[in-house]
Parts: sequence; C-alpha cells; structure tokens
Amino acid sequence: MERVLEGLRVIELAGIGPSPHAAMLLADLGADVVRVERPGGVSQLLPVDKDAGLRSRRSVSANLKNPADLAKILRLVDKADILIESYRPGVAERLGIGPEVCHERNPGLVYTRVTGWGQDGPLASYAGHDINYLALSGALNAIGRKGERPLAPLNLVADLGGGSMLAVLGILAALYSRNRTGAGRVIDAAMVDGVSALMSMFWTLTENNLWNAERGTNVIDGAAPFYDTYECADARYIAVGAIEPAFYTQLLRGLGLDPAELPDQYDHTTWPTLGKQFAEIFRTRDRDAWVQAFARLDACVTPVLALTEVPEHPHIAARGTIVDAFGQRQPAAAPRFTDTPPANYTAPRTPGADTDAVFRDWGVGDDH
Repeated sequence: MERVLEGLRVIELAGIGPSPHAAMLLADLGADVVRVERPGGVSQLLPVDKDAGLRSRRSVSANLKNPADLAKILRLVDKADILIESYRPGVAERLGIGPEVCHERNPGLVYTRVTGWGQDGPLASYAGHDINYLALSGALNAIGRKGERPLAPLNLVADLGGGSMLAVLGILAALYSRNRTGAGRVIDAAMVDGVSALMSMFWTLTENNLWNAERGTNVIDGAAPFYDTYECADARYIAVGAIEPAFYTQLLRGLGLDPAELPDQYDHTTWPTLGKQFAEIFRTRDRDAWVQAFARLDACVTPVLALTEVPEHPHIAARGTIVDAFGQRQPAAAPRFTDTPPANYTAPRTPGADTDAVFRDWGVGDDH
C-alpha cells in the first residue's frame, strides 16, 4: 500500500525553524518534497548531511534573484501541489515567486507562508525567534517556577507547535478545500497566532477565574506536589502527574504514605509542605528503583529520561518511536496509519544534488 501523501508534490523554499520541520513531516508521510536552496545554502547549526530535519527530500539549487533560476523554479511551481516559504512579508513578491504569480500559473497551488508575526500587523516586518512569539502571546509569562523568571521551553511551542504543526494543519485543510473547489489557498501561518491557539485552554481558565496569573501557583505549572518533578538519590529525576484522585491514591501507595494521615489532595495551603515531604521520600532511592516501585501502580509516574536513554526504554523500543537511519538516531514519522508501509528515511542531500533528477521526474523539461 502507498503512504498517505504519496504523489503529492511539495516545493520548500529553504529556510530554518518551522518551515523545514513542516516539510519533513510531509515527506515522512510520503510526499515528494523538493527543497530549493540558494548556492551556498542557508545557515545551519551542523553539516547538511547530519541534519535529520532535512531528511527524505531532494534538493534543487537556485538563486531566485537570478531570472533564469527563478524561471526554472516557476516551472516546478506549475506542477506542484504545495509551496512552503518562510520569508518576511513581501520578500517572495519582490523575488517574483509570491502567491499571485504562482496562482496565475497554478490556480490549485496551496501556498504556505510560515512566519513569526504573520503577513500584517505592526510587527510583521520585524525579526523574532520562538521566545519572542511566546512572550507576546502570553505563554512565556505562564511558564516557570513561582518567584522566578519565565522559562523558555526549548523551541517546541512556537517554532514547532504553533508554527510547523499548525502550518501542516492548514495545508491539509487547504487540500481538502481544493478537492471540493479546485482552487488553491494562501495560508498565513503565524507562530504568534499558532501559540495563541495552543493557549486556548488557559484563556478559558483565565476568563473564568480558574487560572492564577502568577507563575507556579496552579495545578499543572509546578505548584501542586502531585504534578511535578523530583530529584532522586542518584541526582536523576522522576516525573509525577497524579492529578485525578485515583492516580493520587496510587502515588501515595507507592511512596508508602497513608492517605488518612495527609490533608485533602486539593488543599492548596498544604501543597508546599506536602511537596517537601514528597521530595524527601524521592531522595531516598535511585530513579530506576522508583521506576520499579511504581511499575505495577497506575500512578502517572515516569522517569525523566535523557535523550540518550530514550531509545532503550521498553515502551519506546517496542513502538520503534526512535529509528536509526543514515547512521544516526532520530524520531520516527508520526502519526502512524494502519496498513501503511513505514517511512523511507533517506539522508539529507547536498544542496543542489538532485536538480537534474527533479526536473526530469516532474516533467518540466531539461532546458535549465
């Protein structure tokens, strides 16, 4: 059987951050993704052939400021289903590959614009990074310990969650719309909008006076002793997420505590004291000893694993969540589909290595 996006053609105008991640997700699901890179490529943290985020697509070299190179890429646009770009607003238009030009040539194209601030608004032309989009959306202010400064949660929330994941959602929605109407769409995937969408639960809680604005004072932001991390005797950590009473009861059982001798689970005034008690107990054993102690208890208790430990965990190993491809470990394609062959993870390509093959395979001629 074919993979779910088999036959879909995607042009990725090379960038960094969310756009290559979105392209990777589409490629993992079977799309034919072509990354268009200018000579010399874009700035990378490591050599291209070591960047698993660039896996499973081919590379075409083109300087879009050169009319001849632009013309050949526009011929690819004629055959594409999706285009992904992450330039600042107006740059694609100045280069001659904006949505109006592309839709005139290919009305069914799904033209995807991934930026931090969006295509309009006072900040649209300004630079920014994940932490800035988190800050302006209110998410950053909510993350961190009580009395401490806000803590950036890697670049998972804005770049990848609010950026690439929401861009892929927009792409799939636009393809569904195209199936009904025949017309493509222009997607404005702004990370500041995406993060705000991810914050919907916390907006609801705030609007109904169920969320404290002060960091580290709510159930799931570090205040509750039953939803936190604890240091063990070997300086490694255990994660506890026993929010519901049934799981909390199992947590206490694993810790050797009698519920009758403790305050009510949701008595906020006792949380600091109870948290110290939990911490003292967790420090009496190594992390893996606690894992064994909780193995038969449904208490929402798990080890905090370093990346190097993740592939060896029995659950991760059983599902094949981490794969070994082209000489390095990396996350497997997600989500999974029944009766579908696994992804074919191919190594990142040297910029421009596939120019001839792509033009041949896409049937746009070899006069380039």
